[in-house]
Amino acid sequence: MMPSSSYGPPEPPGRPESRAQGTRPSLIRMRRRRRRSLLLGLGLLAVGGGVVLTSGGEPPAEVPAATQGRMGHGGGAIAHPAPTSYPSVGAGRFTAADGGSAVHGEDGPLHRYRVAVERGTGQDAEAFAAAVDGVLTDPRSWIASGHLRVQRVADPGAADFTIYLATPVTSERMCAEGGLTTERYTSCRLPGRVIINLARWIEAVPDYGAPLETYRTYVINHEVGHEFDMQHEACPGPGQPAPVMQQQTYGLDGCVANAWPYLDGRRYAGDIVP
Repeated sequence: MMPSSSYGPPEPPGRPESRAQGTRPSLIRMRRRRRRSLLLGLGLLAVGGGVVLTSGGEPPAEVPAATQGRMGHGGGAIAHPAPTSYPSVGAGRFTAADGGSAVHGEDGPLHRYRVAVERGTGQDAEAFAAAVDGVLTDPRSWIASGHLRVQRVADPGAADFTIYLATPVTSERMCAEGGLTTERYTSCRLPGRVIINLARWIEAVPDYGAPLETYRTYVINHEVGHEFDMQHEACPGPGQPAPVMQQQTYGLDGCVANAWPYLDGRRYAGDIVP
């Protein structure tokens, strides 16, 4: 492994960086109410581990900082797989994946990315890097435009942006540096940083109606899409695939889950959300 990079607990500033992407202040109150109502309905006791999830999705103070997910990802009903534990807070330090990839894409500017995982998450940097590579080099991903190329690199000096896998607490602190409010729930993008929330990576979201792998593919394509200057888009209509730039984490609004920006070789998009 490469030497780890450190990320101390930042103090969130008052203003966002230019083109920072995440939860917009004008939407957060509405979505907070919707999510809290949903989570209140999904609060449950994980009998095997004795962990109670509160309405905010965090364990009680007297319980070690680990949550257990039991969300179903194959349909609207909750399934009951073996609980998956993950920490809500990690070391605040990251370890980057070794090595890199070939250049993928036909033409256009080359976007070099680096992958790093927070220490103490129980996640392997190489495995996360392989998942990211699989998404960004897929012919249905952003390289399908024929106007950009991607390559994973290990050298931080050579990277145009870094994709981080971070615990809910650390991801919230990182996103707050750009003025974004995530409430430890969502992922975000700041210029040069794509920050994937570990809780969403492990559990996805309730009632997503698709396998966990689909959500993981979506969240990478969505946040990296912001790095490629893509904006949020709306659901085109009931029963249609959700655009990858739709905020699917907050609900599908009648659309069905979709993880790819290109379908049948063509860019699939909805109306821009102002």
